Amino acid sequence: MVRRNPLIARSAQPQVEALLRQFPAVALLGPRQAGKTTLARALARARGRAAVYLDLEMPSDLARLADPEHYLASQEGALVILDEIHRLPGLFQVLRGLIDRGRAKGRRAGRFLLLGSASIDLLRQSSETLAGRIAYAELTALLERELPPQRAKGESLWVRGGFPDSFLAANDAASFEWRQAFVRTYLQRDIPQFGPRIPAETLRRFWTMLAHEQGQLINHSRIAAGLAVSGQTVTRYLDLLTDLLLVRQLRPWSRNAGKRLVRSPKVYVRDSGIAHALLGLRRRDDVLAHPVAGPSWEGYAIENLCAAAPRGTEAWFYRTSAGAEIDLVLQLPGTRVFAIEIKRSLAPVRSKGFNVGSDDVGATHRYVVYPGTETFDLDRRTIAIPLSALVAAMAKKQ
Repeated sequence: MVRRNPLIARSAQPQVEALLRQFPAVALLGPRQAGKTTLARALARARGRAAVYLDLEMPSDLARLADPEHYLASQEGALVILDEIHRLPGLFQVLRGLIDRGRAKGRRAGRFLLLGSASIDLLRQSSETLAGRIAYAELTALLERELPPQRAKGESLWVRGGFPDSFLAANDAASFEWRQAFVRTYLQRDIPQFGPRIPAETLRRFWTMLAHEQGQLINHSRIAAGLAVSGQTVTRYLDLLTDLLLVRQLRPWSRNAGKRLVRSPKVYVRDSGIAHALLGLRRRDDVLAHPVAGPSWEGYAIENLCAAAPRGTEAWFYRTSAGAEIDLVLQLPGTRVFAIEIKRSLAPVRSKGFNVGSDDVGATHRYVVYPGTETFDLDRRTIAIPLSALVAAMAKKQ
């Protein structure tokens, strides 16, 4: 049973609306069940009759596009929303022609909203055909700053994850059951659409391995040995889950040529609730008793901070062989560099190499993020700050 709450406003909506005022086409990317369709329908309702929604997984909607150029040209005055656009890759060429024709008539923005679940594939197809005509936005699972105050209390979002049907479930058991079904559906139905056939059980084991090693440097050879596959196959699996926006590969900072830097990315299952489900952790007490609790909360914090950062921000981690380390480095547009250490402790302290690493990357702001409620100075350059407070501050900089 799911308790739906229509009052949860998505922070991506104003961004998508702004892009639609500037570009003929906007692609909204995000994993399945994150709420792309709900957001698109909200945009359509705001336009009344001046919007058309087509789900390309529905035969009736596909039938309307038997002659796509003719049908879409007949909707010239409307915003056309095309859900699961990857199912008709040949449509991009048609969209280009219609956009260019519309520009000649003076209509330069707000023609098409494209929804997709696979970022790299959609980016490649659309960027090749619609260069200069399309902008991109990402819809993550629910974020802390999107929750109304009555739902933001406690740690349900971290434990259950941000997929709306999981977070809004009536109880922990129903949430866990939804997440288990989500994983099965991805493995058995969705992933086979995006690449070569991969045994579902092998990919589940791989996904579970990543959950066990949340926030660790990826070790291709060790994982390959555990799965009895090649290192190249591990890379292919990892890239696929990254493409589907289910896994984040956080790149190492690489701008200090004189330092002996770590070169491998750190890997996170992006939704904490999915990571917990892969590990069989049903409720908060299960998570807190498991070694993944700290790395899981770190990944949760990283997702919230990256989503709140201004467009154009680059995210890294920093680690040297000498022990200098920063969990998250955010290079904001301009000269601002945020060095962020993430601690799941109500008595946060800096790690020994944090100040050295912050000097190395030229940090202009230094924070230790923790799950408490007070902001205070750890020293003259470093501030301990609740995750929600830093997210709010980042969002204001957009």
